[in-house]
Amino acid sequence: MRLLITAVTVAVLSVAGLTTTAHAERALKVSAAEVYLVDATEGTVRFAKRETRRVPVASLAKVMTAYVVRKTAPLSDVVTVSASDVRHAVAGGATRAGLRAGERLTVRDLLYGMMLPSGADASQALARTYGPGVRRFVARMNAAARSLGMRDTWYVNADGLPRPGGDHSTARDQVLLAQAALRDPVIAQVAGTARYAVPKSKAHRSHVWRNTNELVPGEAFGVKTGYTKAAGHCLMFAAERDGHVLVGVLLGDTGEKARFRTARRLLDASAAT
Repeated sequence: MRLLITAVTVAVLSVAGLTTTAHAERALKVSAAEVYLVDATEGTVRFAKRETRRVPVASLAKVMTAYVVRKTAPLSDVVTVSASDVRHAVAGGATRAGLRAGERLTVRDLLYGMMLPSGADASQALARTYGPGVRRFVARMNAAARSLGMRDTWYVNADGLPRPGGDHSTARDQVLLAQAALRDPVIAQVAGTARYAVPKSKAHRSHVWRNTNELVPGEAFGVKTGYTKAAGHCLMFAAERDGHVLVGVLLGDTGEKARFRTARRLLDASAAT
């Protein structure tokens, strides 16, 4: 399956010596502040720009939330949305999945609600349930980051919303996370879905969620968008070009559409080499 990226590849890409291709492509101008693009098939770096600088990553944090949930919870588990989950998203001015207190949805449904529209209400419900408690869940996120070799990453919540003494990561670390997440076929399927509908039932109202990543489908098979004022416009993306799986992260791009243009330029340049 094209989405499955081996653990060997992750280990190879962490070796500092494999940056020759990245240096050769520095002449490509991109608007994002931090960039890292790897060829997961060859185990090479295609582009790097300030890839080890620690910065906020906004809703890319939800990819780690999905990763931890998948290590913890069966997809068929049912989670009851609380009023505090909804208040958290509203108070933070976050994007939401439109959940209401008292709704009961499966873990599978909440993963879609978190990843596609970037619902902070969904991420909060998952973190609160599977910590148990958000603080314990965030501790699990940081433990997972350490296990993946994400040495410059620290999470303070499950959604990437700004907080005093907030989160930080790097483009390089986020690529490691992207590769680990895409090895999970469920996360890969969710991240590559353009639209997901939850029919109305006695347990919940109907929901229709659309992916905020305009590269999906067709141009890429994931992974996640993100934005806060502090982080700028962020994008974690994965695509196949000429039989090669390319995985990249853009942090601090200049606009909502600019991040997609940047990703396209990087993918096109990599396909041309």
